[in-house]
Amino acid sequence: MNRHKVLVVDDDPQNLQLMRLVLGDEYQLTFATNGRKAIEGAAKHKPDLILMDIMMPEMDGYQACKALKADPELARIPVIFVTAMGEIEDESKGFDVGCVDYITKPLSPSVVNRRVRTHLSLVRAEELERTRLLIIQRLGRAAEFKDNETGMHVIRMSHYSRIVAEKSGQPTWYCQLILQASPMHDVGKIGVPDKILLKPGPLDDDEWKIMRRHPKMGAGIIGEHDSELLDMASQIALTHHEKWNGKGYPAGLAGEDIPLSGRITALADVFDALVTSRPYKEAWHVEKALDLIRSEVGEHFDPRLVQAFLDGLDDILAVRDKWPEE
Repeated sequence: MNRHKVLVVDDDPQNLQLMRLVLGDEYQLTFATNGRKAIEGAAKHKPDLILMDIMMPEMDGYQACKALKADPELARIPVIFVTAMGEIEDESKGFDVGCVDYITKPLSPSVVNRRVRTHLSLVRAEELERTRLLIIQRLGRAAEFKDNETGMHVIRMSHYSRIVAEKSGQPTWYCQLILQASPMHDVGKIGVPDKILLKPGPLDDDEWKIMRRHPKMGAGIIGEHDSELLDMASQIALTHHEKWNGKGYPAGLAGEDIPLSGRITALADVFDALVTSRPYKEAWHVEKALDLIRSEVGEHFDPRLVQAFLDGLDDILAVRDKWPEE
């Protein structure tokens, strides 16, 4: 397994040597002697963690940390200040520019090791979370490739879902969760034959029976988990074809018996399907799609969520323009 990379920044060679002795056996170290070189080193080596002195020539630690956090490519790298400056106002200034912790001089090897290990474990946890989200998005796009060659649909509709959630007053954590979970809404299409998904005309009764199995297939593929994210993804896969009036599928749920995530995703999914070309239809103009959505208030869609959708229409159209079909 590759060792974590740590960039150590200090203008005192003795401090650099001490860090080498304390951390060199466990981590892959690189060194810099001022803030400017620290930024160059971070861009070149992409370390997992930066240990940085504050009082240095040319560019001090505060300036360097602020510059790092302003760079989208480097902003995620946690910075720990290693300094003899321990006054409260100095600590506050450090956190204001983006550092995550302080280690005070004179250095204690055991404290350095514990702080570094703790923050690198957080880095690993964040990376695992990003990887999990990426897998979910990729699986969602894999399902879309069955009847949407670019897979852009899952990106657009997940952002539409987030916008509707925001405009309906849901908390930030919920809005982020539905953004991350909704790409899996149609993963069950993996189990639907291509001759049905790609049919250029209307489906017959037997074909519809097969098509209507995909919500349960999707929920089965995702499975049951303790994870909030996967639990919502399964819920969405199962319920995004239910209708407010109870005439949807697979369970014929009505009104608020349909989970909120399913109601939101249904609206986002239908709008994007209407304004996008599919094997069986041309793309509709936005106004025609909006007329249909308004006509389905209280029938297909939750009236409150349709209003939230309309309130967020400018943002929704911006998403549509940002991720067009290729």
